[in-house]
Amino acid sequence: MKLVHAADLHLDSPLAGLERYEGAPVATIRGATRRALQNLVDLCIAEQASLLLLAGDLYDGDWRDYATGLFFAEQMSRLRREGVQVVLVWGNHDAESQISRELPVWENVTVLASHEPETRRFEALGVAVHGQSYESPAEKRDLAAGYPEALEGWLNVGLLHTAASGRPGHQPYAPCELSTLKSKGYAYWALGHVHRHEILCEDPWVVFPGNLQGRHIRETGPKGAMVIDVDGGQVRDVRFVALDALRWARLVVDVAGATSPFDVFGRCRAALEAELEAAEGRPLAVRLTLRGRTEAHDALMDDRDGFDNRLRSHATDVGPIWLERVDLDTEPTVDAKGLASRDDAVGQVARRLLDLEAELAEGSAPPELVAELAELGKKLPPELRKGEGALRFDDPETLRRLLVDVRGLLLSRMLRAGREEGR
Repeated sequence: MKLVHAADLHLDSPLAGLERYEGAPVATIRGATRRALQNLVDLCIAEQASLLLLAGDLYDGDWRDYATGLFFAEQMSRLRREGVQVVLVWGNHDAESQISRELPVWENVTVLASHEPETRRFEALGVAVHGQSYESPAEKRDLAAGYPEALEGWLNVGLLHTAASGRPGHQPYAPCELSTLKSKGYAYWALGHVHRHEILCEDPWVVFPGNLQGRHIRETGPKGAMVIDVDGGQVRDVRFVALDALRWARLVVDVAGATSPFDVFGRCRAALEAELEAAEGRPLAVRLTLRGRTEAHDALMDDRDGFDNRLRSHATDVGPIWLERVDLDTEPTVDAKGLASRDDAVGQVARRLLDLEAELAEGSAPPELVAELAELGKKLPPELRKGEGALRFDDPETLRRLLVDVRGLLLSRMLRAGREEGR
């Protein structure tokens, strides 16, 4: 017998941080969460699973319209026709108080209660599933503490949407300790809420499958569900299966020693080709960071818009790849420390820039610089002042990285101007 465990579908949740441009796989991105759910149902059918466990956050809050619920109902109907039972709990995003539109729940789908823990016995399977849905979006109670003890003679499964003992980037909802889960005597704990796949324990099995589909650059790598092999009333094997329709990735490309933008493009193409192969042909959303000291630095910095768009063209030529962002962390081949020993204007500028960089590296920034940049920051467009990529002029590390860019560009141009004057 096989069970499948998934969580955090966030059906019809918008994928964030993707700029529209010609050639990007727009249709795939829009339908990614739906396609991932279809892949989950396909997996259940292919594995001839008897039971699908859904550990919360099927939806991403209230439906915008009935289309979201209709799509979910259609997929549950596919499972019903194949004889697959489904049992689920609501999580914080789809707590009962948030869902204002309702559709019939098919007879193969069991939604566990929210007012107290509930046990659903599947007689033909010998499986007892214990769980409790959220009553409100911000569930602060230790729900696991109230779950019943294991039923003798059954394969006991706990279904819980929880942050466990706490996970970075996740609200501490339905907190619980691993010791509490182990004390119940269940064979398998099917957890949800944490979007990164993690096995907390193997005796008994306590598992976060992660979310079914990555939705932004902080959710990189394979996403999917767990297949649980059961034999003789015991869990014999647990394995992860990737089901994501679109994969997010962060790529760092070493361009040290590259002599031209053409060389840089070649290295980026090779990295993208390797990542696409690793994703088994899935469309990719990639944040690309170029790093290293290169003679191409000035050319890249002088025409950022042109460079980014040529890189996008290369990406779409490689395959279904969307460049979420391109970060340049390159340095010119100019030796600032060597130039600092010169007794001229170039040396004077190099020394001042190096001194300022050292101050910033130690975590301090000159107050007058911070004040001037704060005024400049007020004039920036909203997208540069908010979110993950915001320019924080009060952060010494942000200023240090900006200074490195300015240092290379300024010194290169001063040297170039000096050579032209000497001709």
